[in-house]
Amino acid sequence: MQLQQAKMTVGRRPAGRPMVSRVPVVRVNATVAMPAPSSTAAQPHGRVFNFSAGPAILPVDVLERAQADLVNWQGTGMSIMEMSHRGKEFESVIQKAEADLRALLGIPSNYKVLFLQGGASTQFSMIPLNLAKAGETVDYVVTGAWSKKAAEEAKKYCEVNIAAKGDNKSLPAVSSWKLSPNSRYVHYCDNETIGGVEFKSTPDVGDRVLISDMSSNFISKPVDVSKYGVIYAGAQKNVGPAGVTIAIIREDLIGHCRPEAPTMLDYKIHVENDSMYNTPPCWAIYVCGLVFDKLLKQGGLEVMQKLNEEKAAILYDAIASSNGFYNSPVDPAVRSLMNVPFTIPSQPDLEKAFIKEAEKAGMLQLKGHRSVGGMRASIYNAMPVEGVQALANFMKEFAAKHAK
Repeated sequence: MQLQQAKMTVGRRPAGRPMVSRVPVVRVNATVAMPAPSSTAAQPHGRVFNFSAGPAILPVDVLERAQADLVNWQGTGMSIMEMSHRGKEFESVIQKAEADLRALLGIPSNYKVLFLQGGASTQFSMIPLNLAKAGETVDYVVTGAWSKKAAEEAKKYCEVNIAAKGDNKSLPAVSSWKLSPNSRYVHYCDNETIGGVEFKSTPDVGDRVLISDMSSNFISKPVDVSKYGVIYAGAQKNVGPAGVTIAIIREDLIGHCRPEAPTMLDYKIHVENDSMYNTPPCWAIYVCGLVFDKLLKQGGLEVMQKLNEEKAAILYDAIASSNGFYNSPVDPAVRSLMNVPFTIPSQPDLEKAFIKEAEKAGMLQLKGHRSVGGMRASIYNAMPVEGVQALANFMKEFAAKHAK
């Protein structure tokens, strides 16, 4: 149907009819017609290749399924966003999401899975409040912006030993870490989103409790959960929409929260209430569940890791084959499969033009983090190979046009 502009009626109202305020409807053309960029012309629903670091790209088929369920979830007559989190309908959603995540990661039975709120940043407080008493020592390995923030937050609650520190381009060898003899735990960030450095194996810290922030590479590869005390991740990068944080916690670490801590920061409270002490982020959990289901049907995390390695190789090869036009500042041994920062070192003024022209070609969110500049391509699970190849082709064309 075509909308027609409403006409205003001026004059006396008929007797007995209540006064109705009539407001003119103004047409607004919200869509600007633009030719489809050649690199994304085949994308469904007119979508672009979104390289955002987070909130980030989601699988198109997951979005389509969520769209189909939006108004009436599985014949209930309600949207997920409307139904009670105490009802059997949503209980089935969160239970399946947990079961599928357990299957994906092979989570042992002596670990609890929580769907929390507050982002990974709230875990920066929850972890020391639940695992250490005032005055006790905890070890932090600082390899970038996020692990630095985690360590700074922990200093409010206990004694923090910086066991090792990176340079945002490489990772300190585990053998060089100066761990405290009686530390309550060792915390590190598995993948630094901003710097683009990633651990390629689980650090061996002996019998100490190992804790990892996996926000930007969660479920991108298999992980031996049994080697960790706590794994946590904000969902908005590689799992689902913003609003939910996943925490996987070994049972013996639960129930030791400091009495002065806020109730909402006590892991035990959330465990006892199956992640529903208060109203959970129902929609975000539902979408995460769709992603878990999709990954299982695709063959699991081994398959996903191979695909991520293939995508990263395309992009890093484009940088390496540019004869120095592009540069990756990160040590090749620890380059992230998820977040790829790069620069144009000989002509940094071209970086703005690169980002602008890439947008015209249908590739968005390539601007580097404000703290480091340059460009950054986040190529999470949901980024198709075609998107990475399109970016690599554009990089080659741009370099050929501007190389001196």
